[in-house]
Amino acid sequence: MTIDESARDRDRERNRYHFDRHAPGYRDRFEEITHELHARCPLAWTDTYDGHWVASGADVVFDLARSPHVSNDHDVHGQRRGYKGISIPTARRAAMVRGGILEMDDPEHRIYRAVLNPYLSPAAVRRWEPFIDEIVRAALDEKIEDGRIDFVDDLANIVPAVLTLAMLGIPVARWATYSEPVHASVYTPEDSPDMERVAAMHREMGIDLLTNLVEIKENPRPGLVHALTELRIDGEPAPDMELLGMLGLLIGGGFDTTTALTARSLEWLSRHPDQRELLSRERSTLLDPATEEFLRYFTPAAGDGRTVSEDCEVAGTRLEEGDRLWLSWAMANRDPAIFPEPDDVVLDRKGNRHFSFGLGVHRCVGSNVARTVFKSMLTAVLDRMPDFRCDPEGTVHYDTIGVIQGMRKLPATFTPGPRLGPGLDATLTRLQRICDEQGLAAPVTVRPEAAVVD
Repeated sequence: MTIDESARDRDRERNRYHFDRHAPGYRDRFEEITHELHARCPLAWTDTYDGHWVASGADVVFDLARSPHVSNDHDVHGQRRGYKGISIPTARRAAMVRGGILEMDDPEHRIYRAVLNPYLSPAAVRRWEPFIDEIVRAALDEKIEDGRIDFVDDLANIVPAVLTLAMLGIPVARWATYSEPVHASVYTPEDSPDMERVAAMHREMGIDLLTNLVEIKENPRPGLVHALTELRIDGEPAPDMELLGMLGLLIGGGFDTTTALTARSLEWLSRHPDQRELLSRERSTLLDPATEEFLRYFTPAAGDGRTVSEDCEVAGTRLEEGDRLWLSWAMANRDPAIFPEPDDVVLDRKGNRHFSFGLGVHRCVGSNVARTVFKSMLTAVLDRMPDFRCDPEGTVHYDTIGVIQGMRKLPATFTPGPRLGPGLDATLTRLQRICDEQGLAAPVTVRPEAAVVD
């Protein structure tokens, strides 16, 4: 259909709301802003970032995430429709490289995603559980005798990074080369004086990633990198820039989101020791629903951008082809029409069909990894540091939560305990050997057995 310009303008005016999720005030007023949007305009128009729609209501987000009239495409070379992908505004560092399958539409999206499924399915991820538990054990052993830990720096930054590199087929000892720039690029504003340093770290990471890509092409070794190099589209290998975009998505998605979920959850449990004790005591029945509730409440990845690809009407509002659109998973997760007492953490919440992994064909392909890694870190802390207390004075949240609702620092104290094994460096050397000898990074169709950690 063709939208009458005057009708379009009336809809925008009727639903107008000043919304800037990158502003520090959005983090501080998240619940208040969310309540206002739900009550006044669950599909709102904001003039920020050249103007875009903001979907906050659960029903509207659900419909738009599954709509055939909405596109994820990022046309970095201006060869198709000029759409700008999932970032609003488009980040300078992502201007020339697509963000993997999150910035592709079907059928292209389906071709790339099919490559990942044998590595990221529930059965594929279960094989890694002993490996994950050993990384967690070693990270905690580094601090267990001190009675002090930073749950971000000393645990939650490490475990997802090591596992992700192992699954990719990149040496796990390189985890810090990848972890620091990935996190810093999220919490550092593009106009910050520190961005030059962050960009330099990103260049180092990019060089290492490209080096591994070339090495694996020449001398294949198991992992997601190898799987992507084997991909063929109309008989031709995928372009290197597309492979780097896919790998960037896997790294970014595998690192900061799980780190954020773990830190925010541990901070909450520290403030609610009665709930921490309940979760620890009844974890056989509470761990799974509590994980889903932490995912709902904290929503690590706050939302995604889209582009309207065909004139349409949603919730009585006319959208025009080319309109930019923000789908807020975080605000949909607080919709009282779907989630009773949405601003409370209810560890045993029933029917928790949250939006934290997205919806539709672009639902997070790494959701099984995130849940598994989070549960391993959480249960280990509950077992080995049961009386931990986070230090509010030393805690540092991300200044803004427009991309990831994360934390930079989460220091805590606890009653010291005994080490259970070797430290992190020695453990990573051993786990690399195990990974290589057992072919752990192969797809589940080739290697279905769980890791054996000797």
